[in-house]
Amino acid sequence: MKERNGAFDLALIAVFAALTAVCSLIPGIQLPVGVPITLQTLAVLLAGLVLGPWRGFLAVLLYLAVGFAGLPVFADATGGLVVFEMPSIGYLLSFPFAALAAGALAKLFVKLAWKGQAGWLIGSAIVTSLIVVDIPGIIGMMVVLRVDFWAAFGYNLPFVPGDLAKCVIAGLIAVVVHKAFPVLLAAKAPVTA
Repeated sequence: MKERNGAFDLALIAVFAALTAVCSLIPGIQLPVGVPITLQTLAVLLAGLVLGPWRGFLAVLLYLAVGFAGLPVFADATGGLVVFEMPSIGYLLSFPFAALAAGALAKLFVKLAWKGQAGWLIGSAIVTSLIVVDIPGIIGMMVVLRVDFWAAFGYNLPFVPGDLAKCVIAGLIAVVVHKAFPVLLAAKAPVTA
């Protein structure tokens, strides 16, 4: 049995990097703090939950590399190094690690318990969002906006309900994808001819 080839992995990584860019460019809800509510987090979590830890990480890292190189793929069609001066920088920098964490949790939970898979995947997304995304996001706002922890924490609160909804959606989509393509989280998947 042949192992999955690198071209297959590269294609998946590119597709999810593009999906993240598309979700970033769909007009978001502008908040006074200067960080819009977008679908970026949904795409980042999906990358991890669907592709697994390393391909998810690389997909989101590719998205960031393209954006930092100057292509306007971030929210509000921004790109380049100017985003390091924006309050959203903590969230952006957390995204590859969020995909990595969501993917690692998904791989673990799918391996351990198929029953209740939706709950496990949604839970993986929620834990990732609240810890791996929100904490760096709060720190980024503290640095850029020069506010204390509690002010930045308060600025982050409006994101939580939408993020929880995105976690549920990401988990449910991942369940459907894994039922259709169970080899995606496998360590070594066969190549179809």
